[in-house]
Amino acid sequence: MLTIPQTLLERITEAAEAAFPHECCGLLAGRDGAAKGETLVTRMVPSPNVTESRAEDSFEVDPQVRFDLMRALDGTAERIVGHYHSHPGGPALPSATDLKMAYETDLIWVIVAVQDGQAVDARAHGVAPDRSAFHAVDLNLVAD
Repeated sequence: MLTIPQTLLERITEAAEAAFPHECCGLLAGRDGAAKGETLVTRMVPSPNVTESRAEDSFEVDPQVRFDLMRALDGTAERIVGHYHSHPGGPALPSATDLKMAYETDLIWVIVAVQDGQAVDARAHGVAPDRSAFHAVDLNLVAD
């Protein structure tokens, strides 16, 4: 289960709408939650989409954003727990391209579907250890 404060998910969906018709992206930081198997998101860090492919259907987090976040988290209880991106005109489900890019199987993927500039769905996904498929992760919204 991925537990995320409502305001952070709102910031993610706002970024997805602002980036339309391109994909937005960013990182999620957090820690293990109180329940077994729960991951708690404590912050979201936006990134420019630096893909060298078509930004309408691919994304790449700026490596500098990741390095800066890793430095900021060093020595804390937090770690990078996942990332987010949007699917302009598509569902909040991982694509074949997403699966090809799923190198870190311990990260959770939050995907926001955007139709006509409006976020319509957000879902969380995990990656199988052998990178063969994604699986749904329960998304638990909490008040701040």
